[in-house]
Amino acid sequence: MAKGNHTAPGGIPARVAPLVEPLTEEFGLLLWDIRFVKEGATWILRVIIDREDAPVSINDCVDVSRRLSPLLDEADPIEQSYCLEVTSPGADRELVRDEHFAYYESYPINVKLYSPDENGQKEIAGILAAYSDGELTLTLEDGTERVFGKKEYASVHAIDEWDEEE
Repeated sequence: MAKGNHTAPGGIPARVAPLVEPLTEEFGLLLWDIRFVKEGATWILRVIIDREDAPVSINDCVDVSRRLSPLLDEADPIEQSYCLEVTSPGADRELVRDEHFAYYESYPINVKLYSPDENGQKEIAGILAAYSDGELTLTLEDGTERVFGKKEYASVHAIDEWDEEE
């Protein structure tokens, strides 16, 4: 599992963002997230890009990577060695920022809890009804609503295909 400085204020992602944001705008892309994580013995600077009107292509990732790499070398915002990875958020993208939750309001999401709920479930799917200050409201298939505080859930992911019959 990845560990490290994800999006902590003032951390490496915050230092790198001013270099990445103009590039993503120039290419007509959106900056989804920046993460600095340790996987095994390797530190990875993961720049996650998106596109509003179409899926992100491998060429989008290559273009951003090729332009970003020399900028990072010149600015040198990271003291240790690392690998640069430019990727798309994927269909089951993780929602981490307030703007992610705002965008996915009224769409299906999957909430992974730290501990099982009263029914023994650690994962709950539903429609994101509301989000504010880390608290999210989920409308379940039966129409009931569940509210989860930030300390209750480990992660939230978009659901690419939602079948209310399942």
